[in-house]
This record gives sequence, C-alpha cells and structure tokens, in this order.
Amino acid sequence: MTMEFDVVTLFPEMFDAITKYGVTGRANGNVYHLQTWNPRQFTDDNYHTVDDRPYGGGPGMVMLAKPLEKAVTAARNRQEAKGLGGINGTKVIYLSPQGRSLNHDVVMELSQLPALVLLAGRYEGVDERLIERQADYEISIGDYVLSGGELAAMVLIDCLVRQMPGVLGDPESARQESFTSGLLDFPQYTRPEVYQGAVVPEVLMSGNHARIKRWRLQQSLGRTWLRRPDMLALKIENGLSGEEKKLLEEFQRAYETN
Repeated sequence: MTMEFDVVTLFPEMFDAITKYGVTGRANGNVYHLQTWNPRQFTDDNYHTVDDRPYGGGPGMVMLAKPLEKAVTAARNRQEAKGLGGINGTKVIYLSPQGRSLNHDVVMELSQLPALVLLAGRYEGVDERLIERQADYEISIGDYVLSGGELAAMVLIDCLVRQMPGVLGDPESARQESFTSGLLDFPQYTRPEVYQGAVVPEVLMSGNHARIKRWRLQQSLGRTWLRRPDMLALKIENGLSGEEKKLLEEFQRAYETN
C-alpha cells in the first residue's frame, strides 16, 4: 500500500524536486503518491486573494483561514475516499517554526501513518484559527525562518519516503544511517586509496570485518562527542554498553593527545 501525501501550497511546482528527481523521484507512484492543492483555487473573489493584513498591526500579510480550510478539506476528502480516514488515518501537519522539532523519532512515528496532509504557510504565517481547527501537529525542521513551508514539507517527505520498504537499494542503508542509533555517522571512503596525500585508514583495507565494525562504532561515538554533545548525553542517559564506553574513552584519549 502506498503512502499518500496531500500538500496545500501556493507553489505546487516546487514539489517537482521531490516527485521527479533522485530516490523520491524513483519511488513516486510506487510507494507513495503526492497531490498538491493550491488555496488560490478555493477563493471567492476575482483576484484569488489568499492573504490580508494582520489584526493588531505589524508588517507583512497573514494567510486567510477560509481558502486554506477549503483546500485542507478537499485533501482530507480525497484521502478518505481512498479509505484512509478514521482515527489512524489522515493527519494534518502545519510546517511551522513553532512546531515540534523534526528528528528521527518523529520520522519513525509519522512513517506508521498511511496518509498526511501537509500545510505549507507563507508570508507572516497562517490565521491561528485555521491551525486550531485543522492541524493535528505542528512540525519545525530547525530554529530558523524560511520564506515558506514548502522546503520544510519536502524535507519531511524525503525523510519519510526513505523509510519505506524497497525505496533504498540496500535495506541496511536506512538502518545504518546517522541518528538511527542515536549517533552521528562514521567517516566514509572510496577510491582512490591515496588522494592528495591523504590515505584511507588502514583498518578499512584490512578485510577484517570485526575490526572495521569496531573502528566505525568508535568513530561514530567520537564524532558525536565532538560535534553533538547533546546527542551523546542522551545516548549515555539511555545507557552505553561496556564496549561503547571503552571505545569512547580510547577516542577521547587519542584526541586529547593529538
């Protein structure tokens, strides 16, 4: 069964980046389907107005609730017509800097759902009453501001599609990526063996799979310690194995010596 994405956006053409290229392009129509809805098609005036000035004053414009709600309702109806309604069916996500931070756990949680409606806002945001009436979740991809929610929606779709069976050539790829283990990824190398004087680590050329696995785990632990101490603290809180503690201590000693 495919996963259904319905995206409410003023710029449907932007989603060609997802549906026509790369891994998500190859998976389009096979393991997921994406439908866009332009709120301008749900307006009542000749100018197809979708925004107005904010009450209380201030710069910029705010997206109107009515055309957005009509677009979201049309998206919900399409999904429900495909048998995807009900308590575990269609969920609406508003992509927002005020939302829950997107991480691997959130991706895995959402990947269990059969259908999503993604609302991509623009301008200064969306009338809060629409969010209260229609949004099941608000999700943020980072503590910064984008020009609109389209890029955030594409990030979320890409993350979800990668988790679907058969999308990646090797089933182990998704399981071995960064964050699935709570650690950053280890460094990767390919041909040539020597590039600009830099040599591939000897252990990777050894053919000893146990040594390679140990080295990669140590590099993941060390990189996380250096670059994302917040992630390492959570990993430690959840419990490091005796081997992981030993490898991390070895990495830290070597780093401090150098």
